[in-house]
Amino acid sequence: MQTTHPRNKLYLYRYQIIVFLLLTAMALPGQAQNDPKENLGDYDAQWIHYGFLMGIHNSRYRIQYSDDFARPEMDSLHSVVPGHLPGWKVGFVVDMNLLQYLSFRVLPTVGFYEQDLTYRYTDGTSHRELKDATLVELPLMLKYKSARRGNIAMYVTGGISPALEASGKGDELDTRERLELRNWNASIDAGVGFDLYFPLFKFSPEVRYSWGLRNMLTDDVNSYDQPLKKLTYQNISFYITFEGGPSYLKNNQRKKKKR
Repeated sequence: MQTTHPRNKLYLYRYQIIVFLLLTAMALPGQAQNDPKENLGDYDAQWIHYGFLMGIHNSRYRIQYSDDFARPEMDSLHSVVPGHLPGWKVGFVVDMNLLQYLSFRVLPTVGFYEQDLTYRYTDGTSHRELKDATLVELPLMLKYKSARRGNIAMYVTGGISPALEASGKGDELDTRERLELRNWNASIDAGVGFDLYFPLFKFSPEVRYSWGLRNMLTDDVNSYDQPLKKLTYQNISFYITFEGGPSYLKNNQRKKKKR
């Protein structure tokens, strides 16, 4: 199995981490300078909230070599190297309060992905196998947040995320001589973020990591998947979410205006 040192992982994901830290750094001082009264003071009194999310991500394959890789027939293959490629996501947020600091979230999302494997040969040549996919994802997450400090709260989140490839079957003929993968997956997700309360909405930057659970290799074997025993996905994402305030607060504002 190929592994990456944690320090190298931080370097590879440096852009997502920098964006997350910059947005958080800009938002926190702005919140501190606001009026000390709490925005959306009754926000958590309503049991359900809706919103939308946008995100950027970096994804890669994680592989294990098969026994065939050590056989003499494959002496010409030096290694198979996964790459790191960016993508983006958009989706909706449905947040349901379970307890005072615990909520259940459903996050239907469309993600645009690219992953690649580079097959390096002993004669110095290489072949890059690039696969792009549009995935419909349905993360089911639990979110546990801290008590509010003014208009700021920190949270951790985790759950499972099934995903289905939303592409046509027009390219199936090409997979006979290419790496062929399954069209659905599931992952374990874990993340951390901040809830920032503004007068009319809640803004939340979040970093989330995903570990793919399913071996994406199919039972069909060709020259591209023969040296591989297992292939899973890994993904790190940076999200920003916007969730609206409780609807009854808007109704109260309308009543006050009428008076």
